[in-house]
Amino acid sequence: MKKLFIIFFVLFITSCGNKKIYMEDLSDKSIDFIKKYCNRVGISVTFEEEYSDVPIGDFISQSISPGSEIEDVVVKISKGVDPNLYIENHVNELGRVPIMMYHGIHNVDAKYVGGNVDKDGYQRTSSAFRNDLDFYYSNGYRMVRLIDYVNGIIDVPMGKSPIVLTFDDGLDNNIKVIGLDDNGEIIIDPNSAVGVLEDFKSKYPDFNITATFFVNGGLFNQEEYNEKILNWLVNHGYDIGNHSYSHADFSKIDSDKSIYEIGSIYKMLNSIIGDKYVNIVALPFGSPYNKSHGNFSSIMSGSYEGFDYNTISTLRVGWEADYSPFSNDFDKSFLKRIRAYDNNGVDFDILHNFKLLESNRYISDGNKDLIVFPKDKISDFNNFNLEHFSY
Repeated sequence: MKKLFIIFFVLFITSCGNKKIYMEDLSDKSIDFIKKYCNRVGISVTFEEEYSDVPIGDFISQSISPGSEIEDVVVKISKGVDPNLYIENHVNELGRVPIMMYHGIHNVDAKYVGGNVDKDGYQRTSSAFRNDLDFYYSNGYRMVRLIDYVNGIIDVPMGKSPIVLTFDDGLDNNIKVIGLDDNGEIIIDPNSAVGVLEDFKSKYPDFNITATFFVNGGLFNQEEYNEKILNWLVNHGYDIGNHSYSHADFSKIDSDKSIYEIGSIYKMLNSIIGDKYVNIVALPFGSPYNKSHGNFSSIMSGSYEGFDYNTISTLRVGWEADYSPFSNDFDKSFLKRIRAYDNNGVDFDILHNFKLLESNRYISDGNKDLIVFPKDKISDFNNFNLEHFSY
């Protein structure tokens, strides 16, 4: 009996000693964890750094696949993007960003220069708008939300540039509803602004189609559908902002009237879509034209009928691209825009502005969490607390 017990014990020990151990998936583990794990299972680990678009210090690969029998392992860790790629792509995240200012989009023939419906080019044809989008895309621009630009979240691929689209006045041709489908969802005129934009979602899936629409008291001037329109927009990648209740000229009214103009729109939007609107005001006529005007503070904050509001940005009726959110010259409270019109390449029309941008546009490194720029631009950088790299 004693002999049998000893034989059994020896077999048990031998069985345990031959137990195989299999490699763990290390992809989501820290370097410290990987070191401790390899020490615990009795293997050596070698860390090798290589260039990658994976964030610096993050895991890239392991030489022994998860689930394979364990043995010494090589773990590759990212040391960031190869700086030569920044040079090749002319990366400069301190460059200018175009905020395009549109108003109406009309399915008619142009009556004036290019795609202008009116003499001053505030109204544009559907055909011209389609051409604009093709032009932006083919020239390496990718859309970002206005609120993301304001907050310094620029997420476009390496070598591409951000562009922001805005529409003022809440005109019905921004998103013209032509009926409801069997599920009660709005049917959008394909030649209205949103109809064209939705078509481009399938035409260019990497364009990141989005826009911000700034409304007055009539919203989109389709009383039967206004609430459905607002909810549809915020649920489909678009944003809604404030353009004052009556398209007021803030240089000609008093503070109380200014509070009413801004506060009533914020309160109306809050009652329909909750907090899904953006606290940004597109200034009608660009008024009051400067931040020192007494009414500017009422645009930025106030209380209307018990509803408190705070504006984070205003948009001017500008003429040129504005600064990178990482530039010392960036002022999110008073942003410039480009009027999207044609004038034979002069007077800051679309072609004129994009010609200017050829030398100073924002060009992305492809990593929204890292700010990259040429070394000779370092004096323009506004926040050294952000992760950054100069080359």
